[in-house]
Amino acid sequence: MQVYRDLAIITARPSAAETGLAPHRLYGTVDAAETFSVGRWVEVAGTEITTALAAGALPILVGGTGLYFKALTAGLSAIPQVSPDVRERVRQEAAGRAPAELHASLAARDPATAARLRPSDPQRILRAIEVLEGTGRPLLHWQEAGREAAVLAGYDLATVFLTVEREALRTRIDRRFETMMAAGALAEVEALAKRRLDPALPAMRAHGVPGLVAHLAGELTLAEAVARGQRDTRAYAKRQATWFRNQMPEALWLTPEAAVQALTSWLDAARAGPFPGGSTA
Repeated sequence: MQVYRDLAIITARPSAAETGLAPHRLYGTVDAAETFSVGRWVEVAGTEITTALAAGALPILVGGTGLYFKALTAGLSAIPQVSPDVRERVRQEAAGRAPAELHASLAARDPATAARLRPSDPQRILRAIEVLEGTGRPLLHWQEAGREAAVLAGYDLATVFLTVEREALRTRIDRRFETMMAAGALAEVEALAKRRLDPALPAMRAHGVPGLVAHLAGELTLAEAVARGQRDTRAYAKRQATWFRNQMPEALWLTPEAAVQALTSWLDAARAGPFPGGSTA
């Protein structure tokens, strides 16, 4: 979500002081009207990684969506390109329909793929419908057909999941949301709402955005909107931990303090020799 220009505050994007400590790439580079997919992420992140290594720098990838990390380390399913015309038609037909209704429509035509998707996830539901419409085959078929080569295949990686005690994490999430509100998150979301973008777009579903949009429409009090944003973020953090535990078991689970020590030791060792492929840190 931090790639979207419109969401600097509500996504707690790094501050100017923080970005001044080291080069930051891809933050705030995509318009909220666009759908920034995992496929595009692999393409642009791969370019930045290659550029950094060519300059003798070490790329550090930071974020929270595990699927994006795994796409770089394990590759993407070799799904054929869906034509823009098909994408646009599917989006137009889906406009105004609730995610649960779209999920039911997908389930009627492609029950196997639908069973793997949450009824509350319109982005992935629409993606499955687009693939079905554009290729004539279910998304699950392509996912099981094989994977493209991974961008980071052959490189020495240190993968760390930063872990915080559950209650402390809940408290930090709630306080961070309050800090973002004090920094102007409501005004930021109001400016986004005035663009009248499709509610199914990823930027419109960033944690905190739906609740604040509902508040601006008179449907929720500000306190209710804040509580919804905090609740949604806490639920995501829980799903995030479960995903990494199951999908990326190679990740080291460390506290932030222990992670700094471990990564410093790893970097010292890495500097002593070349990375696979000849690049050095």
